[in-house]
Amino acid sequence: MRGLRSSNAPASSRGPNAGGDGVIDVPTPTPFATRVSATEPDWTREHRARGEWSPGKSLLASIRSYQHWRTRRGLVAHMARKIAVLRHRWWSAVSGADIPLTSRIGGGLLLPHPNGIVVHPDADIGPNCLLFQQVTIGHAGTGVPSIGGHVDIGAGAKILGPITIGAHCRVGANSVVLQDVPPDSTVVGIPGKILNR
Repeated sequence: MRGLRSSNAPASSRGPNAGGDGVIDVPTPTPFATRVSATEPDWTREHRARGEWSPGKSLLASIRSYQHWRTRRGLVAHMARKIAVLRHRWWSAVSGADIPLTSRIGGGLLLPHPNGIVVHPDADIGPNCLLFQQVTIGHAGTGVPSIGGHVDIGAGAKILGPITIGAHCRVGANSVVLQDVPPDSTVVGIPGKILNR
């Protein structure tokens, strides 16, 4: 039986068996080697492969299409807007999400389970964010939230009011966030409490 040995040496220098001892070298993953950007959108996160069933990605594609064509003039732009609206209505019904066509959403948004997601039309969502099912980003009192880049929001979380969630934050499942959250923090609970920075 062959064993595995961890190594960070390049594959070309190790070969299939280093030393011929029957142990296969496996590169050790380096934690935090590549951090997702909070400023540059990774559009590949929204790309839907041909034949892939992904209501979340299809819903986002309809929103992006509408936003692309809404300021353009002419017959083609008019028809493209109509088609984008119909696609948006269809994918909103299929996914069960309420994300308006005019939402201000940064690129690279992931909606793995879009059922029940509600986003206020005036809310800002930064690039490369992740929203799980039943997330609400909405109005409370005098304004709406602003979500920074690369924020992961757990299932059932509610982010309400004129608050700012900093970049690279994590919001726990079923949390109710009513206050500002600094960057690189984790917030959980009802009401949300900041665990670490």
